[in-house]
Order: sequence, then C-alpha cells, then structure tokens
Amino acid sequence: MKRKVSLELQQACSVASLPDTGEIRRWIEAAIDATNYKDERACDVVVRIVDEGESRDLNYRYRHRDRATNVLAFPAEEGAIPGLPPAPQRALGDLAICGPVVEREALEQGKPVAGHWGHLLVHGTLHLLGYDHETEAEAAEMERLEARIMADQGFDDPYA
Repeated sequence: MKRKVSLELQQACSVASLPDTGEIRRWIEAAIDATNYKDERACDVVVRIVDEGESRDLNYRYRHRDRATNVLAFPAEEGAIPGLPPAPQRALGDLAICGPVVEREALEQGKPVAGHWGHLLVHGTLHLLGYDHETEAEAAEMERLEARIMADQGFDDPYA
C-alpha cells in the first residue's frame, strides 16, 4: 500500500548533494511500505539537514556520543486521548541527517552519494517505525530489510 507522507524539510545547512523533497519523500515511503506497518493514516515526518556541530550536539545530548553522526531518529510518541477520535495523520517523528557526514561517508566508502542519502533516509525511517540494531538478530533483520529496499530502488546492498 502506498502511503502519503507529509514531509517537512528543514535545512539548517547547505549541501550540494541533498536530494529534492520528492526524492526524500519517495525513500521514506519506500521504507514504510516495505514494513508490516499497519496504520493506514498519512504519516508526518520532519527531516532536518544539520551540520556537524548540530549533529554532534544532538548525538551527545541523546546518545552520549561526542561526535557527529550520519543520521539520528527521534520517534514521535503517540498516545490516544480518551474520548477523541484518532488524529487523521500519524506523526512518525523527526530525522536529523548530517549532510557533510553523508557526503564524506559516500566518498570514503565509494558509494553513490544519492544512494547513501537514500540508505540513511531508509535507515532513519525504520528507526521511527521501531526497528533497531541493538542485538545481532535485530541488526540482521534491519540490514536485510534495508538491502531489499535499496535493491527495489536500484541500488546495491549498503552493507556489502
């Protein structure tokens, strides 16, 4: 099922390789559609493109790691208010993607930068949907799903 994604793109830094809004939405939709996500409502996602300083600050504040990272996911907490109908749209959460790290990693790893952007959008979206990689089993499941989504979009397995 193709779900509508309401996307807010925030650009806190400028990077030449940033995909356009439609491409970002397409990657997020591909990730959602590849899962067993059953909520039929449209999904709200905020994608914030950050520089290395903001990425490092967020990573330290929320993960206690003092370095910039490629993507951070902040799932939305959704709780129904008793007596009210569910909201017409489902807030999935926010992704903070460090543009300079994405570009540097793609170059260092010999990957097409467009594919690396796509992979990190998929990876972050899966985190918003509750996927994780804290255990070997979780990591294996998440990596298989990411590889399948990337292949469906015409890109190589990001873990190969």
